Amino acid sequence: MCDITFAADERLIDRARDRARRENRSLEEAFRDWLGSYAGESAERMPFEEVMRRLSHVKFERTFTRDEMNQR
Repeated sequence: MCDITFAADERLIDRARDRARRENRSLEEAFRDWLGSYAGESAERMPFEEVMRRLSHVKFERTFTRDEMNQR
C-alpha cells in the first residue's frame, strides 16, 4: 500500500469523517472504497468479505427464520 497526502477543505473533511463514523468505518476505508470506484474496479469482482464490511452498518429490527431466508 502507498501513503499519499491530499489537501482539501476542512469542512468537507469533517463532514466526511462524520459520515464514515455513522457507517462504522474510518475515513481511510471510505476513501479507499471511493478510489476503487473511481479507478473502475467492478463490484462484481469484489471479495465477499469486502461486501460484508461495506454492509456492516445495516441493522435489522429482527432476525429472520431459516424458512424466511430460504423463501423465493
